[in-house]
Amino acid sequence: MPVQLIADSGATKCEWYVVGNGIEKSVFTSGISPYFVSEQQIVESLKSDLLPHLNNLEVNEVYFYGTGLGNPKNVAVILSAFKILFGSAKVEANTDLLAAARALCVSEKGIACILGTGANSCYYDGKEITKNIASLGYVLGDEGSGAHLGKKVLQYYLYNTFDEDLKYRFDAKFVTTYMEILENVYKNPFPNRYLASFAAFLSENRGHYMVENILEDGLNDFFFNHLNKYNESWTSPINFVGGVAFGFKDVLQELCNSYQLELGKVLKAPMEGLVKFHSAAITD
Repeated sequence: MPVQLIADSGATKCEWYVVGNGIEKSVFTSGISPYFVSEQQIVESLKSDLLPHLNNLEVNEVYFYGTGLGNPKNVAVILSAFKILFGSAKVEANTDLLAAARALCVSEKGIACILGTGANSCYYDGKEITKNIASLGYVLGDEGSGAHLGKKVLQYYLYNTFDEDLKYRFDAKFVTTYMEILENVYKNPFPNRYLASFAAFLSENRGHYMVENILEDGLNDFFFNHLNKYNESWTSPINFVGGVAFGFKDVLQELCNSYQLELGKVLKAPMEGLVKFHSAAITD
């Protein structure tokens, strides 16, 4: 059996899974986004943070999934860096959306959705993505994402919509100010991650009617603007991956019921499904 190295990378963290020759283990390194790091930086980083964990193991296949890989220039950077690191190994670099589709659907047809810090969706025909509704990012879109839900939390807080109880809980948890919030959203780096950090407030205050309203409205925005656009939504299961989807699975189920859709798998992260996908590919 070939030794496979499977990577699921965001901009801040990357999980590597080594499988083959009786070995199965995870290694975590800093994230790799070719928008922010050069080929040389990728090589140097992985030489110090990843290769020592492989103990000179000969890797035969590398499957890298990450952000920014819809851009062919970014794919070229990844492939070039990995050629230096892994020599003649077979290397693929694919989008995080394909990672979601393969992890959730493997070789079956279905709708695959990402609901994490950001949001995305596609129709997967069992082999490849054939339809994709643009996610538009956290400013114009990303409905249902952590950033979208966090934005709603801040709107309720800053517009004084929260009742006294929720306002007290918010102030106790975040200890921030109006000006500090605006500074983080409009001037500081990574405002999408900052916004998403407020989604935790929702999971910690389930049951309060305002929290339930935010969740239902925010996740319904995803159903209305994305899932409604696929005819296949009514003939295929709707699958989700990501921390938001996993944390609010009950709301997704209720929305699927109201739209008369079939809820499929809901995973917190794609790695387990990706290992199954690539293991199945070997036996086919």
